[in-house]
Amino acid sequence: MNLLRSIAMTFSMFSRIPMPRVEWEKRNMGYVLAALPLVGVAVGLSLWGWIAFCNVLDLGRWVYAAGLALLPVAVSGGIHLDGFTDTVDALASHASVQRKNEILWDPHVGTFAVLALCSYLLLYFALCTELQPVWSTALGLGLIHCLSRCLGGLAALCLASDNPDKLMEALKSAAERRAITVLLLECAVICAGMIVIHVAAGIAVIIAGCTCYLYTSVIARKQFGSMSGDLAGHLIQMCELAGIAAVLLVQKGMALWFS
Repeated sequence: MNLLRSIAMTFSMFSRIPMPRVEWEKRNMGYVLAALPLVGVAVGLSLWGWIAFCNVLDLGRWVYAAGLALLPVAVSGGIHLDGFTDTVDALASHASVQRKNEILWDPHVGTFAVLALCSYLLLYFALCTELQPVWSTALGLGLIHCLSRCLGGLAALCLASDNPDKLMEALKSAAERRAITVLLLECAVICAGMIVIHVAAGIAVIIAGCTCYLYTSVIARKQFGSMSGDLAGHLIQMCELAGIAAVLLVQKGMALWFS
């Protein structure tokens, strides 16, 4: 029962999908981060529905790509994009560690955050125009969204230390010991699924995700002193963008090689 409460809390905090109200208690929070990849499953299902809808109505490539770019934001409520923009704003300040963390907690949106958000969505949209409207695209994107959330959950549990982020601290302190094991198993299953779909593209996505994880661990330690919820959001968004770019790079490279 506590597992189901954790899943409900995960969707309540990290998505816009309506869930039953669950009391904010430590016993209900043990698997909140371990259940985060399930939100990626919901994103994947929404993308599958969108692709089917576009095929039925024979919608144009731009409308199709816009849906692929915006549906993940609609399902997640933009919570991870918020962390992405806050992190970019803090890094662009080139200030002290203390000042960077203050910028993370600041509710105001800076110039660099706006520029980063526009650039991110534009690049994401442009990459999506190259994706074919077939079921394997929805499956691959869904797995990328699951993997990004696995890595975000692992970063929150493994890299966070003394940090003023109260939500991060609460989730980490409440996490069951098996939560990390669950996330690692989920990550293994997702990676295996990617390789089954396409060996080269799957490996490329895994490498891209691991690179984003390592990069985030470095900036978390050197630039902010510790992992935070905003940095985890930044990691998730970068993994998703890098994953799509990796898939397209492999596809285009193989097309040139065999042409």
